Amino acid sequence: MHPARRVVQLVLGLVGFGVATALMLHSGQGAMPWAVLDQGIVDRTGLAYGWVVLGVGLLVMLAWIPLRQRPGVGTVANIIVISMVIDPALWLLELVLPEPALVAGVALALAGIVLLGVSTAAYVGARLGPGPRDGLMTGLVQLTGRPVWAIKTAIEVSVVVLGVLLGGTFGWATVVFAFGVGPVVQVSARWLAPAGLTGHR
Repeated sequence: MHPARRVVQLVLGLVGFGVATALMLHSGQGAMPWAVLDQGIVDRTGLAYGWVVLGVGLLVMLAWIPLRQRPGVGTVANIIVISMVIDPALWLLELVLPEPALVAGVALALAGIVLLGVSTAAYVGARLGPGPRDGLMTGLVQLTGRPVWAIKTAIEVSVVVLGVLLGGTFGWATVVFAFGVGPVVQVSARWLAPAGLTGHR
């Protein structure tokens, strides 16, 4: 893949990831799996939400060491770009659709799940470095040889279960996300990651 295309694909993927996160948040149909875990830890420890998100991300990156994953430009961009996109996207959604009814909420959640799966395949497929949590996915794919959808699903479901056990709350969209985003990533990777989802080159 041409270097310029890799950068463009990285940025577009991360922007899409941020928009997808905003769609899920605004839908009101259930948090994403990692957010359920974060909430559960907050409930158990009383720590500030932001510190928990940061701490979980750092702990996940420690798992990169035995998995031989290396951070790259994409890893840093993941943290910066997504956080910069979410708030403006939420503001726009609030402006256009202040209080989504059930049908609109369902549509937003489903759109968010699909967009996040496609965006994950795009930015990881650029092979400039995955984000902290997706680095766990790419590392396990390399280690086990299992398909992306299976590893992604196993991670998301495990995270939801752990989060619920800790006291986190979830909705139907959380469950659909946990079981559905992996297959979306797998299918999207056929076009967006022809060299495979290995995270870094």
